[in-house]
Amino acid sequence: MDTRSARGNESERVKPIIPQKQVETLSAFAEWQQRKAAQGTWQRISRSITHLGLAPGGRRALAALLVIAVPALAAPQIMPTFEIGDAGTAVVTLEPMPFEKAGDSFPGSAFYCLASSEQATTWVPGLGEGIHSDAESPPGQFGALVGPAARAMRIDNSGVDRTRAEQCLTAAIYYEAASEPDDGQRAVAQVVLNRVAHPSYPNTVCGVVYQGSERSTGCQFSFTCDGSLARVPSRFFWERARNVAVAALSGYVYTPVGLATHYHTFAVHPYWSPKLINVANIGAHRFFRFPGRAGEAATFRFAYLGGEPMAAPHPRNAAVDLVPDTALDPLAIERAYESGLKSAQTSSASSATGGFTPANSAFAPARLAPPPAYAPELEKRGGEALYRAEKLPQTSTVKPEYENSGRWIVRPGT
Repeated sequence: MDTRSARGNESERVKPIIPQKQVETLSAFAEWQQRKAAQGTWQRISRSITHLGLAPGGRRALAALLVIAVPALAAPQIMPTFEIGDAGTAVVTLEPMPFEKAGDSFPGSAFYCLASSEQATTWVPGLGEGIHSDAESPPGQFGALVGPAARAMRIDNSGVDRTRAEQCLTAAIYYEAASEPDDGQRAVAQVVLNRVAHPSYPNTVCGVVYQGSERSTGCQFSFTCDGSLARVPSRFFWERARNVAVAALSGYVYTPVGLATHYHTFAVHPYWSPKLINVANIGAHRFFRFPGRAGEAATFRFAYLGGEPMAAPHPRNAAVDLVPDTALDPLAIERAYESGLKSAQTSSASSATGGFTPANSAFAPARLAPPPAYAPELEKRGGEALYRAEKLPQTSTVKPEYENSGRWIVRPGT
């Protein structure tokens, strides 16, 4: 007899076999326990409702609610699971947007801004990359139109100058770009500081912001003469603009606008916009810089000298509206720089040849001073001739080795 076969038969014989009736009895007992537990829970809740002191209508409504809730609490395992279709196993296929399909986009849409798979790499800065010192040379070109970036202008003065500068710059940002994104507000602040650094404009923040405000029209920043200051500022947006102003006055430079000194909204088209260089379009504004000499980095001087005027517009003067002011005309400023450069070049060339022209009058050679007047006694003795050193020793009384004393051995430059 095989031992393994015997052991197998023995294991089969010892397996418990539960009769079908016993299984049904156990199931019935489990259901009885669940009903008993539900009945106990219902009795406890009924006593709690009675103690609450609710009106009969309220007790009936609460009882109806509990009729539904108690079975679920007593036997949560028999409640079906709530499912919505195949939401848990559905596979979502993302279709490309129209601007991501070749042929469905248009010039300027996002399709032309997508990088290729070879270019779509993550840039990681190297050690020390992107860190610059103020002692370095001016930053490089950011583009043919943007030009060089501005230098940081820090207003560390405490007291009146800092307070007035902050208030004026905040007002310019708020009334000119309150609803603009952060970059739009930073760009407006950078334009104000670029003007402070340009010699054609006032060298203070308040002077730049309120330049031309005495006019009914033609002010440099429209909010200073169009009645916008009569509106009470929103506290939230004023504080937002003030944060941008504080950062700009503390040395923050918004490089995307470069050395821009002008801007206007897309809703207008000033006469000077075709003549200046459009460097950026940010938010609802277009930003411009001077061409030629007036827009070069060497023209700007980012050194704050203080002396802020009152942070308020100038009193209105009807007489100035009748006289055009060339200081407010950007094209006149640009022409003045170009004509001044040509005049300086002509004067320099004329001075090098020894000529004298009206344009070179500022570099004309000085006239010789007349000889001094001497007393009558000195005039009788020879006057000026006494001091011309014409009677130096030329005789043989001077030893030959000393005859050349005081003269050049080798004249410099020969």
